[in-house]
Amino acid sequence: MLKILLPVDGSGNSNKAVKKSIEMKDWYKAIPEIHLLNVQFPLDGNVSLFIHQGDIKQYYQDEGMKCLQNACQLLDCQQMNYRYHIAVGDPADMIEQFATNLNCDLIAISARGHGAIKNLLLGSVVNKVMQLSSVPVLLVK
Repeated sequence: MLKILLPVDGSGNSNKAVKKSIEMKDWYKAIPEIHLLNVQFPLDGNVSLFIHQGDIKQYYQDEGMKCLQNACQLLDCQQMNYRYHIAVGDPADMIEQFATNLNCDLIAISARGHGAIKNLLLGSVVNKVMQLSSVPVLLVK
């Protein structure tokens, strides 16, 4: 069975990648196994000195679920099965790690549309994923 990793950040752009994956479901012999991934940035500083570790984990979970909500609704409306994951760390590194660990066949990710100059200046999760990944990456505009 085809496994697709869909990194989502709650933006309209990431929802485009989800919608494209839904559109493509009929292209395959069997409906693919969908894995949604939201990556939260680690909190800065020594937050754990002041806030209980359980509260920090709950914060990441709550923020991740907010970002996953629209993608889950889109897949639910199409009655597509999926799993979701929330990770903490560098987004590109975590996307590559999850794609490898889950044995995904494809990463479907939104091309942000910032343009070449902004991507060059700001850096881009998408560019880094394409460099790191041994899994094919589908860019959705």
